[in-house]
Amino acid sequence: MGLSIVVGMMSEVAETDEEAAEQYREEFARLNEVLAEQGLPPHFEPEHLPPLANRCSLDGFPYSFLHKIRRVYAHHVRDPQWIAKPLAEGEDAAADGLLVEEVTMEMTSHLLCHSDAEGFYLPLDFAQVMFDEQEERIAGGMLGSSYRLKDELVALAPAIGINLAAGELADDEAQRINELTEREGPLWIEQIVWLALYEAARLSIQHRAAICFN
Repeated sequence: MGLSIVVGMMSEVAETDEEAAEQYREEFARLNEVLAEQGLPPHFEPEHLPPLANRCSLDGFPYSFLHKIRRVYAHHVRDPQWIAKPLAEGEDAAADGLLVEEVTMEMTSHLLCHSDAEGFYLPLDFAQVMFDEQEERIAGGMLGSSYRLKDELVALAPAIGINLAAGELADDEAQRINELTEREGPLWIEQIVWLALYEAARLSIQHRAAICFN
């Protein structure tokens, strides 16, 4: 099993699976209750979208891959000049002491503080990760902002050798990352997970649609 990242899940099921679509409508209604309590506007998930131009060759991967990019961000937060090196064979990114400490102490990063397997990022700009564990209205227990996720990915990009222009990823750089993935070059896992998340955040903001982890 692994993580699948989808933007516009509602639009994928709205015309083919009314039962699933209604479940999503109810889920977004519960999220809007949480947003209203925080003084934020509601999110209206689009039920019809054009084909999305996702530049990442992968839209899913093992959960362990996600931990590797989170490890990079945790080290970047502590030292913005830090440059990542490939983990040794058998080394577990999720057990990295700095990552564990950063998640436990801060609980503010939209990249770090999110379920591995379920939940949403919404195309709304809010600073703090939202929690609603007792009411269970948020899938995965944590709700993130697509804007803040994109900002964090932009910040850590230099640590894994990704080149941006004014915070934006050019098509040729996206293609380079995909080609490195095919060759399994150094840091290919960190780079392809970065690209998958960046593209999800970009498309989420562009089309005003949620990112869904499942």
